[in-house]
Amino acid sequence: MKKESQVIFDRNVIEFVTVAAEFCNFVEQAESKSRADVVDTLLKLLPLLYLKASLLPPCEVMGEEEPENYVTEETYEVLRLNLADILGDRDDYLDVFVSDMKYSDQPVARNISEDLADIYQDIKDFIFVFRLGLNETMHDALATCQENFRLYWGQKLVNTLRALHEVKYATLPSTETPDEL
Repeated sequence: MKKESQVIFDRNVIEFVTVAAEFCNFVEQAESKSRADVVDTLLKLLPLLYLKASLLPPCEVMGEEEPENYVTEETYEVLRLNLADILGDRDDYLDVFVSDMKYSDQPVARNISEDLADIYQDIKDFIFVFRLGLNETMHDALATCQENFRLYWGQKLVNTLRALHEVKYATLPSTETPDEL
């Protein structure tokens, strides 16, 4: 078995692919769910996605070409808008883990919907290439996804998780019940 085959068929990779596909499927179908259901499910999926990404075996890009992108700007924007609509007035949060914060006396506002769409974009591009079934491109897509996790979407995931926790468990006005969020 070639080196890339050993990595891409590793148990931790297969488990990551499974959770990543579940995350993508869920956010693609989120528009038909209530805010409470979306928040509750994401609070379970995101930690699992982070855990599975952190357990991936080390690998490096072997080919010279970038893996193919699947998520278009239009797909990204539709997904982001659907999530923003679901989250409504609870979509915004303050991000304290950005490098710009040390130079600013103003808080940096973020959107849960945008962060989720960013995470989705990287994960969906990875899943798309992985499903093609070509060992070298699967390996390179895994290496790219892993690098993006370290540099980009891993931090977005934990920030979004913190914001979603606030949406679910923050003190609610007396007219709202936890199921309504």
